[in-house]
This record gives sequence, structure tokens and C-alpha cells, in this order.
Amino acid sequence: MDVDQSEDPLAPFQADFDHAVEVANLDANEAITLFRKIIFTDLPGDDGIKLRERSIIHLGKVHAKQLDANAIDALLKELRPLFAEVSKAKAAKLVRTLIDTMREIPGSIDLQVTMCKESIQWTIDEKRTFLRHRLQTKLCELLRLQKEFTQAIELLTALIKEIKRLDDKNLLIEIQIIESRVYYEVKNAARAKGSLTGARAAANATYCPPLLQAEIDFLGGILCAEERDFKTGFSYFYEAFETYTITDGEQENATKCLKNMVLCKIMMGQKDEVAGILNGKSALKYVGIDLDAMRAISQAYNDRSLKAFEQALVDFEKQLKGDLFIKSHLQDLYDKLLEENLVRIIEPYSKVEIEQVATVIELPLATIHKKLSQMILDKKFRGILDQGNGCLVVFEDDVQDKMYSSAIQSIGNMDKVVQRLGEKAAAKLV
Repeated sequence: MDVDQSEDPLAPFQADFDHAVEVANLDANEAITLFRKIIFTDLPGDDGIKLRERSIIHLGKVHAKQLDANAIDALLKELRPLFAEVSKAKAAKLVRTLIDTMREIPGSIDLQVTMCKESIQWTIDEKRTFLRHRLQTKLCELLRLQKEFTQAIELLTALIKEIKRLDDKNLLIEIQIIESRVYYEVKNAARAKGSLTGARAAANATYCPPLLQAEIDFLGGILCAEERDFKTGFSYFYEAFETYTITDGEQENATKCLKNMVLCKIMMGQKDEVAGILNGKSALKYVGIDLDAMRAISQAYNDRSLKAFEQALVDFEKQLKGDLFIKSHLQDLYDKLLEENLVRIIEPYSKVEIEQVATVIELPLATIHKKLSQMILDKKFRGILDQGNGCLVVFEDDVQDKMYSSAIQSIGNMDKVVQRLGEKAAAKLV
């Protein structure tokens, strides 16, 4: 038997919701009016609550598209009475969703921090422990983005102790991932690895959502690369990439994984495999300026061209220097390429003008002078800088006389023989 929609009290509000979704991109003000009408009307039943929840999420997205962070802040405060009517889990989800929508608004991190702190105080007053934990976790991530590492570590340490007592393993994984990122950014690799090990242990003891596991793999790849184990790092990045590829809305993270995979191959000197990754089927949907940046770096390194390498850093500054992991390893790669070029230039000479070396390699004289000094101290080659004449004097490698070491070895062998004969003679006398 068909139900008469006119008897359904939610039908007009559902129609308003559908219309608001349709016009959200055309007339934001009309959509905002309709969403607010639904949100602040006391709709009956579970379906009414669900419709209000969906309207809250869509309204937050509309404000985010308008880059109106203050409107989201005001909405969050208006909704606090409504949160008393829904379950604690749903309230936590709505609050975090609204704060997360502000990620799209440039320069809103300070306001997000303020919103988190105000909401945390509200949860303490209302004794909503579940929501407080999740807001504090979000605050830790925001403090990391603000580079407020000391505050982040203090809050994380206290939060981990509390969550371990409650045995909320999924939240513990999330917190320890943030802790690992914080320690990585303050260049404490040992503590970062320890936090990640804790996250892995918690993930093995419970069901770990795929995206959380992908974050663990991604961080594992970064920390392996920091230890110069690029082969294992590549494997971790590939695992994370596969997860992000099959998950909607994770294109940015998938692209980061691809960039890091390419970097690992470059650092391992496997230039043929770099081309395979960039031109492969899995990379087609991520083609863009990020992969173009890695392609330019790879080509410059293959051509051993410092000039092309520097030009790539200028052309793709945001894509290369904006990523802490990429930036640090590109500096190592540049130093390695510079050293290889310098050794190749000075190899035929016993004495060469530093200015001539700088001219050939097309870099400033001061840069070359500093690098040559460093290479001599690191014993990359034997030589000395003649400051008065502006020359580099290269010493020939001493030919090592093996006679002494051979004589020592022969004496040692003779000693063993004599000792053995003595032991046999002593045995016969007994």
C-alpha cells in the first residue's frame, strides 16, 4: 500500500534539503537559509535527527566554499544545545567534521585552534569525555601544523596515558601517528620510530581502518628513508599508495606517495624504474605538476646537470621545497651530484684554479670554495686549497706497500705452526 507523502511530516524538509543541495553552488545564501531552517527545527524521530545531521555537514561545506571560517565557528557554538539530543559518538563526529571543513580555508589554523580549545572546555563542563579526547587529538594535529611542538608533545604525552587506561586502540593509533610526525619534524628520528612502533602494536591488536594503516605505512616509509634504507621505504610507500588509490578523496595523499616512491628510486640510482613509475598505468590519474616536478629532478640527475637541477627547484619550488621529506632528501641528492661533478672536473689535474672549476660547473665561486673545503675535510679526495694563488692542489694517492702487512701475516702464521708443534710434542711426552 502506497504511503501518502503529505502525511509524512519530514517530506517538506526533505524537499528543502534536496533543493538546497542542488542550489548550493548557484545560490549559496538560499542554500544556507534552507539548511538552517532544517537544522533549527525540532524534527521528529531518528530520520529527523539524521536529516538535521546531514544539513549540518552540508552547511559547513557551503561556508567553507565561501571561505567563511567565522560562520563555521558561530555555527558550532549555536549547535551545542542540539548535541545534547544526539548520541555522544554522533556529536563527536559532527564537531570534528565542522572543524575539518575549515582545512579548505587558507589561514584558518589559528581560528581552528581557538575553536578546539573552546570546544574542549565545553566538553569538560558537560563531562563529555569521548568528545574531549577526539578534540584534543585534533588540537595536537593543529599544534603540529602551527609548529608549536612543545605544546603538542605535552598534550600528546598526557593524552596517551589517559587513552591507554581506557583501551581505545583506534584513537591510540591516531594519537601515536601524530606523535611520530611531531618527533620527525623536530628531527628526533629515534622517538618518531618508537611512537610508530607503538601505533603498529596497537594496530596489530585490533581492527585498524585502512586509512589509518596507510598512514602507518606512509610514516614507516619516511623513517626508513631517513635511515638511508630506500628499498624498504619504497615498499612502505607502495603499500600506502595502493590503499589511497582505492579510497575516494585521498588523491592528495596518493600523489605524495607517488612522489616519495620516485624519490626513493632516484636515491637508489634506478633511473629506468623511475620512468616506469611516472609513465605507468597507476600514475595516469595523478598526472599533474607534482609528478612533473619529480620528472624534472629525475631528468636533471640522470643528465648530471646541476644547472637543470637548480632550475627544477626554482620552477617547482612549492612542490619540492614545500614538502619536508622531499626537501631534505633533495638537498642530499644535490650535494651528491655536486660532489660527483667536482670530482669529475678535478680528476685529470694535479693543480687547478678554483675560479676555472666554478666557471665550468656554472656555480658561484664561494659555493665551490666551501664545497671543496668540506670534501677535503671529509676525505672525499686528498688535496689542499692554496688560498694565495686561488688554486686547488690535488695530491696523488699514496701507493700502499703491502710487504709490511704480508710479513706480519707470515710471522703470525709461523707462530701458530710453532705453537701447534709444541702442543703435539707436549702430548707425546705425557
